[in-house]
Amino acid sequence: MIFVDAIFVKIRDGQVANRPIYVAIGVSVDGERDILGLWVGEGGEGAKYWAHVLTEIKNRGTKDVCILVCDGLSGLPDAVNSVWPKTVVQACVVHLIRASFRYASRRDWPQLARDLKPVYTAPTEGAALERLAEFAGRWEAKYPAIVRLWESSWAEFVPFLAFDQQVRAVIYTTNAIESVNARIRKAVKARGHFPNEQAALKCVYLAVMSLDPTGRGGQRWSNRWKGALNAFTIAFPDRIIIATK
Repeated sequence: MIFVDAIFVKIRDGQVANRPIYVAIGVSVDGERDILGLWVGEGGEGAKYWAHVLTEIKNRGTKDVCILVCDGLSGLPDAVNSVWPKTVVQACVVHLIRASFRYASRRDWPQLARDLKPVYTAPTEGAALERLAEFAGRWEAKYPAIVRLWESSWAEFVPFLAFDQQVRAVIYTTNAIESVNARIRKAVKARGHFPNEQAALKCVYLAVMSLDPTGRGGQRWSNRWKGALNAFTIAFPDRIIIATK
């Protein structure tokens, strides 16, 4: 799997502006997580830009990707299919939930989270549609934009509903990329803004290099990976290759 996300930093180039730094995190067959790269964008990058990034990752040895998780990055789904034709592109559920909170009062966040959980944990797409209808019945009058958000994102949201619960958990867990993002945001916030993109990249790189210095975090992830690996092997029987030692 590959998770792609963006961290926005303030870069002073004539005037201070928000610029995205894209982070790609890969999860190998062995359950090992690694930062595959950091790229500074202008914002609004299209399919050509993403084809260049993904081709770079492929040329460095990533022969196949079963699932790529992203959110709101225009042009990325088309680029994925041109580089890895069999890859399933999945909207990040965590980002969908966070986007939902932007339309709601903070005091309603806990209840919204509880009412959305039956949608993304439903056993089938049909059941998820029923749970979304129930959610709309409770909240559409107060927060119609949240219901529209889920309806407009439905095509990118539903692919993972076809997979086993173990695979789903890897997709919508916050651990895979959120811990990385939190460390990067902390480092970026401490600096305020940067004189150029090279300085911003250096700051993010140093934050990434300081992750999990003892290795215990990676070991805990690997220990929980076996169930997911079994589910991935069933879901992608001709593409999961276990190396023999």
